[in-house]
Amino acid sequence: MTFTTKKSRVALWIVQVVLAALFLFAGGFKLAMPLAVLAKVSPLPAVFLKFIGLCEVTGALGLILPGVFRVGTGLTPLAAAGLVTIMIGAVTVTVATQGVAPALFPFVVGILAAFVAYGRRPVVRHAPAQARFQTWRKAA
Repeated sequence: MTFTTKKSRVALWIVQVVLAALFLFAGGFKLAMPLAVLAKVSPLPAVFLKFIGLCEVTGALGLILPGVFRVGTGLTPLAAAGLVTIMIGAVTVTVATQGVAPALFPFVVGILAAFVAYGRRPVVRHAPAQARFQTWRKAA
């Protein structure tokens, strides 16, 4: 699937907005909760959960703001890749503590973030082989 068609660009934007809303909510929730409450909710340390919340909010902003302002658009796939890393950890912790079925949601979210990371990656266009050879011959 090429990501240069209008349909694919719209699909990427829809997925980005949905993921950004999800991660803003989840990260904001972790940042707003007191440490004592976070310690009761998860087996992970509360300070670590605050850090994850900060990463989720930052990743959500990184999914949307570069494209909206058309500045630093190469940051969007990096933000999505960071969110994929967070979701790999979420799947692992969920499988270890609750089982496989509850881990399906973070798995799907991770797949969607990987879709955005792949779809928004910078495309490197190489010169045709003949042009590279001629450039090499001129230099020699």
